[in-house]
Amino acid sequence: MKTAFLFPGQGAQKVGMGLDLYEAFPAVGSVFDQAEEASGLALKKLCFEGPEQELNRTDIAQPAIFSVSAATLAVMRDMLGPARQSAIEPAYMAGLSLGEYTAFYAAGGMDLATAVKLVTRRGQAMQAAAEARPSGMVSILGLDETAARELCRAAAEGRVLACANFNCPGQVVLSGAIEACERAAERAADFGASGAVPLKVAGAFHSEFMASAADRLAEAMADVAFAAPGVPVVCNVDASPTTDPGRIRQKLLSQLVSPVRWQQSMEFLLDEGVEEFYEIGPGRVLAGLMRRIRRRANFTSVNSKEAVEKLALAQ
Repeated sequence: MKTAFLFPGQGAQKVGMGLDLYEAFPAVGSVFDQAEEASGLALKKLCFEGPEQELNRTDIAQPAIFSVSAATLAVMRDMLGPARQSAIEPAYMAGLSLGEYTAFYAAGGMDLATAVKLVTRRGQAMQAAAEARPSGMVSILGLDETAARELCRAAAEGRVLACANFNCPGQVVLSGAIEACERAAERAADFGASGAVPLKVAGAFHSEFMASAADRLAEAMADVAFAAPGVPVVCNVDASPTTDPGRIRQKLLSQLVSPVRWQQSMEFLLDEGVEEFYEIGPGRVLAGLMRRIRRRANFTSVNSKEAVEKLALAQ
């Protein structure tokens, strides 16, 4: 039975995330200690105590979510015996936006300190790009890709507006100038949409508004020697797998200014015969998306002490 490990992206954060794991398993403390040293942030306090407003900042949320996901993975590897580990050994890994960094880390493409430094720089660069050019995002419900692109063209009126996330059937996120996002929300019903929800984000992620962030991140990656992932990672930009260390840098940089093709990534895995999916990290966002992609897929969210212990006891 083929298995895939999936890792969440920004938006999965919640005050208190990872605390029950930290109190129960020494491996979590080790991950957080290394992450705090690499990031220069008080990640334990931010994750466990908040405040929520600070945790939700792009430059904080990204290293925080990564750290909880990496810590959860460490606990899984400690808790599962050889037989159980072998039974759920992933054939593929993938992560939503930020989660792709966790996937490459988990697959052996980079070590923990490198990954934390990159996601910290990524969050800072995206926050700075958003503050430099005010922009936004809006989730459009009920449209396919063709109709969503038609809505973008109609609502742009000379401003930047593009599809940023293809999350699941009937959910496409648009990204661009604030006024263009507002027009898209107002006109969505005319194109057949069932709803439009402005997102509470710092700016227009996965669009040309993030070009300066990609430039800053490229500088941070310039001296990074990526390793060959031991497991293929299905990448956001093209929904295709890679184990080529020479392609990791460009995949991660392109992701900042290109649409996240999550639906297509999950469809690729399903077509490859993956039958078991494990969402490793805070929240259940990816579980919700999978219900819209393939309702009957076997999907487990590993996001708590209870979930890890249940997984360890399963036969």
